Amino acid sequence: MFRPRIIPVLLLKNLALVKSIQFKNHKYIGDPINAVRLFNQLRADELVFLDIEATKNNRLISLDFVRSVGEEACMPFAVGGGIKSIQDIKNIINAGAEKVVINSYAAQNPDFIKEASDVFGSSSIVVCLDVKKKLLRGQRTWIFGGSSSTNYSPMQFAELMEKNGAGELIVQSIEKDGTMEGYDIELIKSISTAVSIPVVGLGGAGKQEDLIDAYQNGFANALAAGSLLIYQSKKRGVLINYPDKNELVFE
Repeated sequence: MFRPRIIPVLLLKNLALVKSIQFKNHKYIGDPINAVRLFNQLRADELVFLDIEATKNNRLISLDFVRSVGEEACMPFAVGGGIKSIQDIKNIINAGAEKVVINSYAAQNPDFIKEASDVFGSSSIVVCLDVKKKLLRGQRTWIFGGSSSTNYSPMQFAELMEKNGAGELIVQSIEKDGTMEGYDIELIKSISTAVSIPVVGLGGAGKQEDLIDAYQNGFANALAAGSLLIYQSKKRGVLINYPDKNELVFE
């Protein structure tokens, strides 16, 4: 019997917990450290925190915040936001995170992923692919919080990141983000079947059946969600929740 990892992805804006729809309309949710405590009680497999303004503001996610999470969390966690140097990664890991999540700088400087994986090991380096369609060009990966497209198709970027030593990929559909209407299964499947490293599906989960779909039909190694694990229902009343350990178990 096997249960894939289920990972809450929590967004930070001004050190507050927020939730978006298609990377826009950010709604204040609450205190992120309180969310950590609740996910501790619910025995979450791991957490991901992403500072959505760090790269735009040319700064690193707060190391004080990372230390606060490290002091509170009972599970492994990863953080992302503004990472663009080996020292940044060293500081984050020293502050308590097990992994770093890199998006914009991975596209701007793909060789940095190779350098980072050589120094810290592939298991510490996660690359997030934010994906959206671009007029007349099909799906492309996007950076700077979905505000700027790259020339990479999701497949090209995923294969390059694997080649450069990334240990894991988070594949996120910008168009599905926050909609609670299900993952982009074809996107997740296309990446999962193209690379041999773990792929985490993100963007669009609204019910447990969506998690099952991404695992069974998208071949995701792990399942990440924001709205599903933060909201009580599609009416978006805030209620931190998480599947029981005996749920979503596969043969």
